[in-house]
Amino acid sequence: MTNLLNDAWELSPSVALRPEPFGALAYHFGNRRLSFIKRPELVSVVTALADQPDARAALVLAGVSPEQWPAYSSALRGLAAADMIRRRTSGTPRTQSNTSPDAQPAAGRTGTASGGLVKRFEYGLAAPICLTWELTYACNLSCVHCLSSSGRRDPRELSTRQCEAVIDELQAMQVFYVNIGGGEPTIRPDFWHLLDYAVSRRVGVKFSTNGVRLTPERARHLAATDYVDVQVSLDGATAEVNDRVRGPGSYATAMRALDNLAAAGFENAKLSVVVTRENAGQLDDFKAIADERGATLRLTRLRPSGRGADVWDDLHPTAEQQRDLYEWLLRSGEDVLTGDSFFHLAGYGESLPGLNLCGAGRVVCLIDPIGDVYACPFAIHDRFHAGNLLSAGGFAQVWRESELFTELRSPQTSGACTGCAFFDSCRGGCMAAKFFTGLPLDGPDPECVQGHAADALAAAGRTVPRPSQDHSRRVPVQIGPRPAAPPVRACAESPLAGLVVSSERGL
Repeated sequence: MTNLLNDAWELSPSVALRPEPFGALAYHFGNRRLSFIKRPELVSVVTALADQPDARAALVLAGVSPEQWPAYSSALRGLAAADMIRRRTSGTPRTQSNTSPDAQPAAGRTGTASGGLVKRFEYGLAAPICLTWELTYACNLSCVHCLSSSGRRDPRELSTRQCEAVIDELQAMQVFYVNIGGGEPTIRPDFWHLLDYAVSRRVGVKFSTNGVRLTPERARHLAATDYVDVQVSLDGATAEVNDRVRGPGSYATAMRALDNLAAAGFENAKLSVVVTRENAGQLDDFKAIADERGATLRLTRLRPSGRGADVWDDLHPTAEQQRDLYEWLLRSGEDVLTGDSFFHLAGYGESLPGLNLCGAGRVVCLIDPIGDVYACPFAIHDRFHAGNLLSAGGFAQVWRESELFTELRSPQTSGACTGCAFFDSCRGGCMAAKFFTGLPLDGPDPECVQGHAADALAAAGRTVPRPSQDHSRRVPVQIGPRPAAPPVRACAESPLAGLVVSSERGL
């Protein structure tokens, strides 16, 4: 490569830059990558590039001494390789850079954070990297492991205007993207309007769906829309395995949705799989399903949250399956997405791609359909309730000032994990998994790969917390024991009871 410092550069048009105490986060909505700019001085250089004739002038303007130029040149070369910055076609400085608050990215993956950045993440960020927003608890399915116990709509769910206000606030905070779920979010009559509203404000949207309303027409609309990522849920590579967990016909619905997206030319849809004891042997088959449709496989961990608490003992992968999963993920590298789902597997010795840290209240959180904010999508319980965004100060105040998030961002003790040689790798595992299996939050993960949770799980008197809320309808699919109760009102049977359905074409 020629001397990078002699060339004129600018921040790529598809990149948003968000200042943080350690430097900045740069997100590229095109290739869906997050880069960590670890020094405020480098942030100054990057933001100055567009207004300077070459990179050397930006270094001088930022006050970087010549002896440091080789190190900064190397850092800029790395950003260029990720297309975070690109050469200008003309050496003429631009009059405006791409770091304005409204330059928002879309959904995507994060790279593996370095140890130093993990330490910084533990103390929280100015805004979430991403957040999950459950628009509704209404759902046409009754999956046995649903983490939010969805099925019935809550009549208090946010109105269209309130949802628009939330999007405006996320834009102002430079939240990188919002992962919209439920329930089944497309059941809301205003879902497509809210998606378009977010896109018009350059707020990235990733939405999770069982595919029930991903018609060919809708797929074509999504393929023509920027800032959108679609995640279709499938928990079996065959109908036999999938439909035992998600309900009869759900396999065909999901596959039809994936085919519609592929036919419409939607690039890089996500096939989302919760790894269970029943499908852990189908990982290659899932990968093939995704590859055949130009999609990316995304694996997530089964948590004992919501209805998942009732089936966790029967469905969570065995110790042998966990080891096989770990080896499979190491071989797959970044071709398979995991987020922070499996950082507890780092206890085997080598970290996996993704954030090796529980991000609850630090880099992620959840907004539920009525505006309540929780530490993470897997911890919908009063213990992890941080506030409500309808209160004075909105979501920003909850994120920055809630007592719960302040507690989670304070130095944490490793408790029973103190003496474990793998603590720095697995960080004690998943907070929600520990809580909903009745284990101490400063103790080992219930699926600790070194076996340190076995005694605690077997201990007499262990109390398993019950979910604080349940929106379930009668569940036609059953794995393991589940008490049956007669419905007490209409919405116990119909997820749309009391909801005025729009006549918009395609719903």
